[in-house]
Amino acid sequence: MADLTSQQLESYKQKKNCVVDELTTSLGVPIGSKTASMTAGPRGPLLVQDFVFHDEMAHFDRERIPERVVHAKGTGAHGYFEVTHDITKYCKAKVFEHVGKKTPVFVRFSTVAGEMGSADTVRDLRGFATKFYTEEGNWDIVGNNSPIFFIRDPILFPSLNHSQKRNPKTNLRDADMFWDFISLRPETTYQVCILFSDKGIPDGYRHMDGYGTNTFKLVNCRGEPVYCKFIHRTNQGIQNLTTSQAVKLAGEDPDYATKDLYNAIEQGLYPSWTTNIQVMTYQQAEKTSFNPFDVTKEWPAEEFPEMPYGRIVLNKNPQNHFAEVEQVAFSPAHLVPGIEPSPDKMLHGRLFSYSDTHRYRLGTNYNQLPVNCPYRARVSNYQRDGPQTFCNQGDAPNYFPNSFTGPDVQPIYFESRYCTTGDVSRYETRNDDNFSQATTFWEKELKADERERLVENIANHLKNAKEFIRRRAVYNFASVHEEFGRRLQAKLDQLCVPAVGLIKLGGRRA
Repeated sequence: MADLTSQQLESYKQKKNCVVDELTTSLGVPIGSKTASMTAGPRGPLLVQDFVFHDEMAHFDRERIPERVVHAKGTGAHGYFEVTHDITKYCKAKVFEHVGKKTPVFVRFSTVAGEMGSADTVRDLRGFATKFYTEEGNWDIVGNNSPIFFIRDPILFPSLNHSQKRNPKTNLRDADMFWDFISLRPETTYQVCILFSDKGIPDGYRHMDGYGTNTFKLVNCRGEPVYCKFIHRTNQGIQNLTTSQAVKLAGEDPDYATKDLYNAIEQGLYPSWTTNIQVMTYQQAEKTSFNPFDVTKEWPAEEFPEMPYGRIVLNKNPQNHFAEVEQVAFSPAHLVPGIEPSPDKMLHGRLFSYSDTHRYRLGTNYNQLPVNCPYRARVSNYQRDGPQTFCNQGDAPNYFPNSFTGPDVQPIYFESRYCTTGDVSRYETRNDDNFSQATTFWEKELKADERERLVENIANHLKNAKEFIRRRAVYNFASVHEEFGRRLQAKLDQLCVPAVGLIKLGGRRA
């Protein structure tokens, strides 16, 4: 029987007779750009007036019910964060106020692209989200097990995720969709290299690092700001699964990572992570050779060394998976005094998207659910009513300002001031140094056998895409390193019918 599912996109193209419709918003208004958000200057920040972005993102946030749009399959645990090193010279947040201080946390681990019933051992990023229940309110670090991400402009986030999910007609994963998007956006190259390397399939959640990924701002008690990255280093040691091991487990034990975490905690083998920061001054940010707010880039450790500040220990499994793991809601916008956003474009997009999604998925009062409630701080504001209201603040005034002792603002908690300039426009980021860090990864981080597995993993996936898409993808990997492109092409020639003059390799280094 012929497999027609792989021809769906080509059939659509033929049906359209190659006529491309004009791209519009949901209101039918033509769009001039779908690959650049509107920002003040090329490095941001985003502007609220960008309806094209809001129209795209708000609709994306409401596409799935009831499971999460991404990170649907996950597990989690309770534990604590303990300060081990003094970083108060960088940050005034009370969570860091003295060595030895402990703060309750809840951590949720997840795969990204798969549905709730998918296997834990798929080749995918892993979510690593931490909620700190501080006395100043809840603080969330919402990241992955990768120090970078696929894209640097948030307007592309819905399309990235659509390309990695299911074809809307066949309801199957589609190699053409995946590699078409990836190859058209070369800024994805470094993340794709990490994804298809040995790191792409962690051996459970206990044996992987976590990263806040975005750039944040720390402010000390004197109002002095610095930029920072948050990093969690596993104390269990990095361990990964081979492709064959992962495939075997997907059939025999699809909840492998969930079971591993649960059993370790129940047996008293409490997993832990050393928490580090990288710090960059404003002056350094102005002089870096790369954009420090570009989420497709790492901060070089030799220039910005990691400094430990604490540890996270997970020592209690949830009592009810739905109430805690499924209803927990993380957002990069959940910040406390002393921790603020940077001009990071992707972070700005996430500040809007995550909380907007929670209000749709869980309801207006999602922060009143027990797992999300900031129980170590007293909530006092002018938000009232709505579905599932557990605490409506009694008879206190519900408007501001008022003359009847309602809660009032405290100037001490003003965010730090920063200056931004630049012409308001849509700044394309497609060609902002897409390959140099991937080159370093290939040349200096991967051993010979790891390079071989990387090439093989990519080829075994890429072989299922159309020839012209393969050609484009190989060109991008050849731009990382000529040997990379040549070896990938050779592997594809073994697996596919070779194309005449498929590419002309012009890599970065021989």
